Amino acid sequence: MFPNDATPPLAGLRVLDASRILAGPFCGQMLGDLGAEVIKLERPGNGDDTRGWGPPFLGAFSAYFLSCNRNKRSLTLDIAVPEGDRLFHELLDRSDVLIENFRSDSAVNLGLTPEILLEKHPRLIACSITGYGRTGPMKEIPGYDFAIQALSGLMSITGPQEGPPSKVGVALTDILTGLYAGVAILACLRAREKSGHGYAIDLALLDCAVAAQVNVAQAYLSSGNVPTRQGNAHLQIVPYQLFPTADGWLVLNVGNDGQWQHFCAAAEATELAADLRYTTNSLRVRNRSELIPKVETLMRARPTKEWQARLLARNVPHALVCDYAELFSMDQIAERSMRITVRDPAGQPVDLIGSPFHIHGSARGPANMPPGLGQHSADILKDILNLDPERIEELRRQKVI
Repeated sequence: MFPNDATPPLAGLRVLDASRILAGPFCGQMLGDLGAEVIKLERPGNGDDTRGWGPPFLGAFSAYFLSCNRNKRSLTLDIAVPEGDRLFHELLDRSDVLIENFRSDSAVNLGLTPEILLEKHPRLIACSITGYGRTGPMKEIPGYDFAIQALSGLMSITGPQEGPPSKVGVALTDILTGLYAGVAILACLRAREKSGHGYAIDLALLDCAVAAQVNVAQAYLSSGNVPTRQGNAHLQIVPYQLFPTADGWLVLNVGNDGQWQHFCAAAEATELAADLRYTTNSLRVRNRSELIPKVETLMRARPTKEWQARLLARNVPHALVCDYAELFSMDQIAERSMRITVRDPAGQPVDLIGSPFHIHGSARGPANMPPGLGQHSADILKDILNLDPERIEELRRQKVI
């Protein structure tokens, strides 16, 4: 039996999420999933751009905004005006972490460069997320996921061999950067326990996209050979790709030589199992062009369900290609709480993607509806900055909040 804490891992941590779009908000949501208090700072009037990125919409909420802003409270604040700037820094005085994705020139104009932030708030963990980082000749260029996928080499290795380069179906470089940001923030919080001082984190979408291409990018650095697109195949493992069956599609993942023999047994292909040209993965990669047509012929000979039974019996890794309707109907998804239901401000049920964190020994973090624009402004200013209702109303009239 595990001991079980009464609070989630990051309870007591306050995060000011002044970012917008996806990478920063995704990071803030992840910290909120782990129990941090996350305050989403938004511009008065329109708020985060993704509030309008639809359809689909659920009431006033776009599905895009819903995907990366649960477990937060929303504060609208114009930090470009003196009173808004003052309140912003008062909030930073009472926060542990700042997440922001200001352009470099905007950070300078607002007086929010890392140097100034740490001078004013010496224990703050300030995480800056930009397209290309705070240094280098591209530092002033806005960075969007599609552009980063193109520049980073990711599109050059994605898509069919004979077709054009392709992007991944989601904004993957934003998500990767959000994950890297979470790791860096937690590392700096740990370091602060010893050093007593804050840290400034400089994360670039391009850097994160390059780092995340691991074995394929490293293959180029090790060989000097530019990898070509493999479509739904793997550059360094064979057979490890999508195959047509008699009535559909199946992904086959033969990850080692033992699994190759198990596959051949499942396929009743004794001659293929004994063929010395294919006994090791390096040989199978070398002889890919001869082997894959033979495997395709085998896979086409039986329907998908029969292949599933045969491969499962032999412990050969494989998978169906699911759409979202099939995915979210799976018992596995329900068991892991990857589809959750929360209530919107009117009390209506809203389905959200669940958090992947399952931590034994700790209470599970909250699952709260993403906030309406400025929904918690008055509460935040009252509870954290001790502003009275009259002062808050005056700030509204001045359009500071």
